[in-house]
Amino acid sequence: MSVIAMQEDIVAAGTVQAETPFFAVRDIHAYYGESYIVQGVTMDIRQGEILALLGRNGAGKTSTLRAIARTGNPALKSGEIWLRDKPVHTMRDFEAARAGIQLVPEDRRIIQGLSVEENLVLAQVAPGRGWDLDRIYSHFPRLAERRNQEGVTLSGGEQQMLAVARALARDLKLLLLDEPYEGLAPVIVQEIERILYDIKELGITTIIVEQNAVAALRLSDRAVILDTGQVVFTGTAKELLDNPQLRNEYLAI
Repeated sequence: MSVIAMQEDIVAAGTVQAETPFFAVRDIHAYYGESYIVQGVTMDIRQGEILALLGRNGAGKTSTLRAIARTGNPALKSGEIWLRDKPVHTMRDFEAARAGIQLVPEDRRIIQGLSVEENLVLAQVAPGRGWDLDRIYSHFPRLAERRNQEGVTLSGGEQQMLAVARALARDLKLLLLDEPYEGLAPVIVQEIERILYDIKELGITTIIVEQNAVAALRLSDRAVILDTGQVVFTGTAKELLDNPQLRNEYLAI
């Protein structure tokens, strides 16, 4: 083989490697019983990117997150989910979590009867530890102040902080945030938004589902819009912010 041919092969191999997404969803279909909810969703995410998954109520956003996290409900019937070279679609929920996929659900799932610190320590019992408590408390000083308080007695914003911190306590490779601003007062939304910007600066790969589409787009690099369980738009956050017709048609903003 000539030197030129060898160089071309090396460049081609490097191009393929560079184009390999950090996380990929390939034509997934998921059901709640007989109800067909996620209908062929495909998307790629690069490492360190934040992607806004948007759409009207009932578009399939939360169901897509739950399918990615392998919760079992909705049931994934076909398609593939890849975290680099790991086939997430063959995993159960605890296996996906150990692989680094952490879901922060809308209801936050703070464990009753446990303090803030106990919720964090419990997240590190299984293999795959992430941030230690000192690092968590340096980024979440309010949690440090309330470390001995029962988690479920925190305010809504503080519970959201705890839910995100608990995900960071694990070996986190992909963060799934479902409606992080839901039900929070505007002043608390600003505080949660600051934390999410910190997460972006740290280069944590994230998918965010949020009804406050403008807030999510300000934070995100790219966006995907779902409509009745199908992808109807994929592009940069700026493209969507600059397209009022598209926003009005699918997001009502």
